Order: sequence, then structure tokens, then C-alpha cells
Amino acid sequence: MPELPEVETVRRGLTALVVDKKINKIDIYYPKMVLPNEKEFVKALTGKTIVEIQRRGKYLIFHFDQGISMVSHLRMEGKYSVQAHEMPLNKHDHVVFEFTDGTELRYNDTRKFGRMVVVPTGEEYSVAGLKTIGPEPTPETLSIDYLTTTMRKHHKAIKAFLLDQNMIAGLGNIYCDEVLWLAKIHPLQPTNTVPVGKIVTLRQKIFDELDLAIKAKGTTVFSYLDASGHAGSFQNQLHVYQRTGEPCERCGTLIKRIKVSQRGTHFCPFCQKLIEVDN
Repeated sequence: MPELPEVETVRRGLTALVVDKKINKIDIYYPKMVLPNEKEFVKALTGKTIVEIQRRGKYLIFHFDQGISMVSHLRMEGKYSVQAHEMPLNKHDHVVFEFTDGTELRYNDTRKFGRMVVVPTGEEYSVAGLKTIGPEPTPETLSIDYLTTTMRKHHKAIKAFLLDQNMIAGLGNIYCDEVLWLAKIHPLQPTNTVPVGKIVTLRQKIFDELDLAIKAKGTTVFSYLDASGHAGSFQNQLHVYQRTGEPCERCGTLIKRIKVSQRGTHFCPFCQKLIEVDN
């Protein structure tokens, strides 16, 4: 699933490619992908101009003129690309926005999990997923006080906590593994037992890692591509994710893989020791 760096990379690419373009026509080949329904979706957006594209967590928010917005969640395999009208459609292109200049914004999704929801501008946070989303992982929005207070309330594994979009927005499986390795925290460490010093380190590592990943235009492990059809390169800088059996860069111990919240989880058993805390 695209995580914050990938979605931010897509947002930046689309901003350069489609902002100020007016929709002439919309073709929908998989109606379940658009909400509230195909007819209302087409009616709401046809003739509208894209004025801004924002990101919140893993969601893209397209703002159009005339007070209309579209919330888009890429889910597992969703991709946007901009093509000339005469270019043949891919078999997994499910929603096509044709612009008045002859170009098209195409949404491709092999698994068909992605969703687009049209709402009046200002009501974006009424959409499921955005209603309860946690703070953005930036120094301005993710404070030490918030992290310390919130983490003390949860007994679940720290990896599960970081994956929870209601706690922190935008982190997924790849970057959770990476920031926990950087902060030297075991992925199964109960969240409420992480020392304050480690919380401070973890917070900073989240910022550092996401910044680096955005600069590298995201991580392409499976099928992620940006809006111009290019793969990201941050997979070349990953320390533990999908490196099972390889030596840890810090200590040489072989990287292990376990399951946390049904997600494959990679860590160094020497650098990331599970700390036992007396009850």
C-alpha cells in the first residue's frame, strides 16, 4: 500500500500536471469505485476545474472550483497517470477524467480497492477514514506531549500502534519497520512501556525517514509508480524491510521476520531488544 511518502510524491506530481485543468468528461469502468454513485459523481465533477490537490495521511484531496472536492484513497495498488487522449487504455484503468485540453487523468487499480468520494468542499472530514485520522507526522503537528500521553494509554505492540491511522496518519508497514529499527525499539514492545527518551528518538526518526523517502520519490517494492509513471528509489535505502536473513547494518546480526497485527515485520534481534518492565 502506498504510504505517506508515496502519496505525497503523487500529490506533487499531479499538482504539476493537472491543476487548473477543466474536466470535459468522465468515463467510469468500475462504478463501485466512486461514491456516492456513478451518476452523482459524474454530474458533480463534469465541467469543474481542479484548483488544488492536498494530502492528509494516505488520502489525496482534490479541490475543484464551485465548492466541490473529491477524496481519493489509493489503497493497495491505486495509481494516477496523465495521458494523451489517443493513448490506448490499460485494462486496469477504471476511472478516466478527460480534460478540455485533450489530456486525461487515468486511475489504474489492479485490485479495484481504491475509492473516490465526492463531497462539498469543507466536508472532506465527514468521509470514513478521515473522520478519526490522527495527526500528521510533522514537527508542527506531532508533539512529544501528544505521543507520550497517547502511548501511555495503549498496551498493544508499538508496531500496531504506529500502523493505526487514528494514532498517527500516513505510516504503513514499510516505514514502521524502518523507524523502529532506527530508534532501536522492538516491534512487539508494549506501547505504554516505551521510555520517554525512546519516544523522543522515535518521533525524530519518523520525521527524518519520511523526509528522506519523499526526496527519493517514495519506495517501489511492488508496483508503486508516481504520476509520471516513474518508480521511487527509496527501496535502495531501506535498512530492515524485506531484508530477512541479511546482516544488520549496525551489528551484523541477521534480520528476523515475525508477524505483528498480521503484517510481516522485520527487525534486528540484537539492536531492537524487547524490554521487560515490572508490573
